[in-house]
Parts: sequence; structure tokens; C-alpha cells
Amino acid sequence: MPKVLITDDAAFMRMMLKDILTKGGYEIVGEAVNGNEAIEKYNQFKPDLVTMDITMPICDGITALKQIMASDPAAKVVMCSAMGQQAMVIESIQSGAKDFIVKPFQPQRVLEAVKKLIG
Repeated sequence: MPKVLITDDAAFMRMMLKDILTKGGYEIVGEAVNGNEAIEKYNQFKPDLVTMDITMPICDGITALKQIMASDPAAKVVMCSAMGQQAMVIESIQSGAKDFIVKPFQPQRVLEAVKKLIG
């Protein structure tokens, strides 16, 4: 079962993603509330995929993405953005993110993005 690490500072968003992905047949190996925690848990759990919120306190998603990609160029990271964050989405794709999903999450779109990357 493919392993996913969910990163979002909002507990509600993590819960929603966890629900969508679990029903889709994925195992949630960890949850992170900021970029620093995401980097730490990525190294700890070596998940098949990371969902990464862009805007978070302490360490934002783009900074965390760059650090994860630097330590593991094969990492698969899907960014989660709110509407109107196009510039940040472009920066994250240039920094190695494989895809992005927009909030509020559409279960179909989330599963499509994940399935495309890790089957």
C-alpha cells in the first residue's frame, strides 16, 4: 500500500485529505503541521508521496519542498494551494513539485493527482 505524508497547518485540511486518501487505498504514515516537521517526517518515514501545503507558519511549503528535493531528488511532492496562489504554484513546480491540488479539495482531483504519481 503506497505511503503518504500529509503536511498542512490546519487540522481540518489534514483530516479531509486523510479521509480522501484512506478511502482511495493509501496509507497515511504521518502528518506534519509545518515545513520543518515535513522534512523531519519525510526522512523518518520515506513516504511514496507528500502532500504539502504552501502557506504554513515557521517553515512554508516551498522551503520544505526545496529541502526535501535536495536530499531526495526522486521525491514526489504534490502542493496544496488556495485559489490565487499561482505565482507560488509556479515556483513550487520549478522547485520540483510534481503536481498541485487546489483547496477546497475535490476528492476526485486529489486521487487523480496521487494515482498519476504513485499508482
